[in-house]
Amino acid sequence: MSVGSSATADVSGAVTRAVVEEFLAARVAGDTGRLVEIFAERVDWVLAENPGVPWIRPRSTAAECAAQAVELAEHTVPEDARVSVDAFLVDGADAVLTGWVSGTVRATGKSFEGPFALRLTVGGGRITRHHLYEDGLAVAEACAA
Repeated sequence: MSVGSSATADVSGAVTRAVVEEFLAARVAGDTGRLVEIFAERVDWVLAENPGVPWIRPRSTAAECAAQAVELAEHTVPEDARVSVDAFLVDGADAVLTGWVSGTVRATGKSFEGPFALRLTVGGGRITRHHLYEDGLAVAEACAA
């Protein structure tokens, strides 16, 4: 991989950090209207398919991506949700966050927890890539009756 080869390489780290911070604030606030504005019209969305988890499905539009936060809140117990960020790295248009996530599935009362990594790319002041890597097995097991 060559440095600067990305089509969005012209985005400064400061712009990327600001957009990602806006994204995080909107997620915490549950502000789907703002999330729709933050996501690009088309998003390269990756979250490993997990048929037993109702909020995990393919997405590609700003509205679909923003709706994931609502669907997650509908299927989990909000007061049990925890996310901690251990690292927030920015390199031009790209940001990577790593940390730990935990929660409880509303329908089963079962909990899940594990590490995560989130890679975001910013282009034109909006998020164009959202790749989330998490312990999908732990989430699926918590969703199973």
